[in-house]
Amino acid sequence: MTAAVSTPSQAMNERVRRYYDLVDADDVPGLIALFATDAVYHRPGYAPLVGHGDLNRFYTADRVIVSGRHTVTSLVTGEHEVAVMGEFAGVLKDGREVALRFADFFTLDERLLFARRDTYFFAPLV
Repeated sequence: MTAAVSTPSQAMNERVRRYYDLVDADDVPGLIALFATDAVYHRPGYAPLVGHGDLNRFYTADRVIVSGRHTVTSLVTGEHEVAVMGEFAGVLKDGREVALRFADFFTLDERLLFARRDTYFFAPLV
């Protein structure tokens, strides 16, 4: 029996889907391991998060989400990028329940680590 061979696009898609599994499971060390040591994460309402230290602080202290579930509804892969549209439902630290749509854009390096991530939310701010 021949083992299935993963294409670069499939490997990138699997890496991105793994990220959402880990964040939903609150596995902070596991999800940070998916990022390059000098990765940059841009998220509305926060200064850019640079490197594993900033990412760890964000996921363990600063993030306003207590728990929730991400559902990927669309995933598009480029040469070194993966674009995601999805839905999130969860609970915030202040007890509010939220349900919203999001878009994420991941740039991966040659090791398939996230070098950059940009997040956008479909939520009214003004």
